[in-house]
Amino acid sequence: MASGWAPDGAVQDQIDVSVADAVQLARSRLPTGPGEIHCQECGEEIAEGRRKAMPGARLCITCQSGHDRPASASSYNRRGSKDSQLR
Repeated sequence: MASGWAPDGAVQDQIDVSVADAVQLARSRLPTGPGEIHCQECGEEIAEGRRKAMPGARLCITCQSGHDRPASASSYNRRGSKDSQLR
């Protein structure tokens, strides 16, 4: 079903292009070149399976998961208490 001047499938074509661009950007951010045998942060040996799965890996799984973890949210209740909303 065409809408306006757009041909049939134009919306799906735009989605496909957007996904392809995002995949290309993600691939460009992956480490390249020879990887490390020992982690750059802790010095532990990087497992052979990780080195095969992620050529160019520079951190062990433990250190990499620490880098990938988002910043923790504060424990402050931004909504405030129910009592403060009633005032």
